[in-house]
Amino acid sequence: MAEPADERYRSAPQQPSWRHRFGSPALQGDWDHLRRLLLTVVVLGLAYFLWRISGILLLLFAAVLLAVLLRAFAELIARHTPVAENWSLTVAIIVVAALVMAFLFMFGSQIQGQISQVFEKLPDAIDAVGNRIGINNAREELEKAISSSAGPSVLSRAAGLGYTVVGILADLALVVIAALYLAADPQLYRRGTAKLLPPSQHARIFDAMDVTGSALRLWFAGQLVTMALVGAASGLAYWWIGLPSPLALATIAAVTNFVPFLGPILGAIPALLFAFAMDLQTMLWTLGAVVAIQQIEGNVITPVIQKRAVAMPPVVVLFAIGVFGFLFGLLGIFLAVPLAVAITVLVKKLWVRQTLGEETNVPGEEAPTDDVVQKAT
Repeated sequence: MAEPADERYRSAPQQPSWRHRFGSPALQGDWDHLRRLLLTVVVLGLAYFLWRISGILLLLFAAVLLAVLLRAFAELIARHTPVAENWSLTVAIIVVAALVMAFLFMFGSQIQGQISQVFEKLPDAIDAVGNRIGINNAREELEKAISSSAGPSVLSRAAGLGYTVVGILADLALVVIAALYLAADPQLYRRGTAKLLPPSQHARIFDAMDVTGSALRLWFAGQLVTMALVGAASGLAYWWIGLPSPLALATIAAVTNFVPFLGPILGAIPALLFAFAMDLQTMLWTLGAVVAIQQIEGNVITPVIQKRAVAMPPVVVLFAIGVFGFLFGLLGIFLAVPLAVAITVLVKKLWVRQTLGEETNVPGEEAPTDDVVQKAT
């Protein structure tokens, strides 16, 4: 009598199932190794992707910075005027646009004409300075030195960035439009960012965002006051000395002062070149004015402003300018300090205080507010 098929199947030696084979120590070790390898590949791929879009990420940070400032202005309007809170942002945008348009209407053509004259006369001024110190064709020699400079220095990367007027305007339009959307509904993007992390971490992320925004507002307000004072003092000094295009030279000094340490030096170069091309006495007066203004700014204006703003350690600022300028060129130099402010806040708050448990002062925060968060985590 033939043995039933199911009996033959049960009596036959059973092969270990795939679950049993997979659970063996050797294969389990191979799977752990493969999983770590795949995770490493994913992390490296993500890092490479972020590096490729680093320019877009910098523009996104600029949009966030502008949105934070617009929201701060809107909150100021809602707090001190009868304007309703839901209309305060619209009023803030209208006021900012009106101020910009009024400034351009009153001084735009004059500044544009003087800046054009500055760039037209700058090559002749460089040649004149070279002739005074015994260098023929100084402008050509300077161009050769910049183009053939070895090594990816910060200034060479910034000089070789190749921005065009169209590209700058396109980036500026992108930043402004994105900032308007971010400022109109910041909670939407805050919640979207927090959802990238576990729900238990949402309170920490929201708190860190609030403190970072406060630090950026304080830093920018202090920097804006410093830029305005430096520009006004430089314009009066250059006009009194008799330099050509004093309003344009003052505007350059004010705008470059946005970047600490490096900016004031670069902003003073056009004025010093024009002064040196005129005569030695004008050069000495201009150099004295530049040094005096920067000493007053560094030793009087900035310390007073930083009592209510955000003070960054000088070494951190210098290395931030060097690192971000090396990595991202001119835009990295321009945004180096606010990036350093944001990174400092996040590191001090999320890592030093909440993870390591060390007491530390966080920029933009009047008093520690993490007791509830620390108990929850």
